[in-house]
Amino acid sequence: MQNQAHEDLRYLLALSLAPKIGPSVFKAIIAYSGSATNFFQLPRGKVAKTPKVGEKLLALRNQENELLRKADDLIKECQKRNFDILSSIHPHFPQRFKQQEDSPVVIFAQGKTNLNFDRTVGVVGTRSATSYGKSATRKIIEDLAIYQPAIISGLAYGIDIEAHRAALAVGLPTIAVMGSPIDRIYPAVHRKTAESILETGGLISEYAPGSTMVPGNFPARNRIIASLSDALIVVEAAEKGGALITAEIAYSYDKDVFAVPGNLQSQYSEGCNLLIKKMKANIYTGPNDIAEALFWSKPGEVKTQKPSFDLTNRDEDEQEILKLLQEKGDVEIDSLSISTEIPLGLLSSKLLALEFEGIVKSLPGKKYRLLV
Repeated sequence: MQNQAHEDLRYLLALSLAPKIGPSVFKAIIAYSGSATNFFQLPRGKVAKTPKVGEKLLALRNQENELLRKADDLIKECQKRNFDILSSIHPHFPQRFKQQEDSPVVIFAQGKTNLNFDRTVGVVGTRSATSYGKSATRKIIEDLAIYQPAIISGLAYGIDIEAHRAALAVGLPTIAVMGSPIDRIYPAVHRKTAESILETGGLISEYAPGSTMVPGNFPARNRIIASLSDALIVVEAAEKGGALITAEIAYSYDKDVFAVPGNLQSQYSEGCNLLIKKMKANIYTGPNDIAEALFWSKPGEVKTQKPSFDLTNRDEDEQEILKLLQEKGDVEIDSLSISTEIPLGLLSSKLLALEFEGIVKSLPGKKYRLLV
């Protein structure tokens, strides 16, 4: 069984190392072929029918031996340096990745590398953090400690490193998502913090040891932070920058995004205030915002059941809307329209009336939540 797992890993790594095989194409191949091994071994005619695979990619099958040699070298290097290779066949591979098409198919990790935490919160922000931003970051993580989430961030200057250090200070596990190869701590001045992270959390990267570090790696890693985070908090951000990219990605993933409002005269509050203005983030005012959005309870806390909401005095359309919100929780307006078969125009007016009554609340992403 162990030999089979090793062979599966060899072929999976070989396919991931092939040129022009990004996450989307890789996943299409696995979905159609059943495994990376089958891609190389099934009849050519059958594999040719794989979506997104053309003649050029089929030619990769001729490089099987060379790709396997590279995979074997990589496995040996990781074993030698105590790096874990987490792929979809590894039990510690993040289940949260399966919800996004562009998530990595292989990541390299060091430390406590079971990435399937019960609760996670991403904390990101500008590299040029102000004293207010650093203080707010520490306060946010201190307040969240009662809920025991893992803190996800990017090991960068500013808010990121403050988030990691604050998590370590209160005993929370923290995961640093690196834009550099797994064997290269960047920036190097954060090495000491990175070593501390290994004791309770981990370092992860989609870039193999020895690979070249390029500027494009850093924006790309933001999607991993967004994917691993159940909720994302942007503490400080300029109008343009990596933190805003992460927030936009998290929003596109239907994650709960929060922004800390800031001074209107500070350029490092512009991004947060803009996210709130565009309704792509909720205002962060305290840990209860996260707990309510994610339905978290404190250890030992027994949540009282809400009394059932009386629908008898509501018209038929309102009853359909409220029943669905009771069953599903937060629902996007298009999904509400499809499920209830209420036209969008009428649905919008119904929701607005219910919002005025304090029965529902509009959320970023055109979602609605039942408040009673």
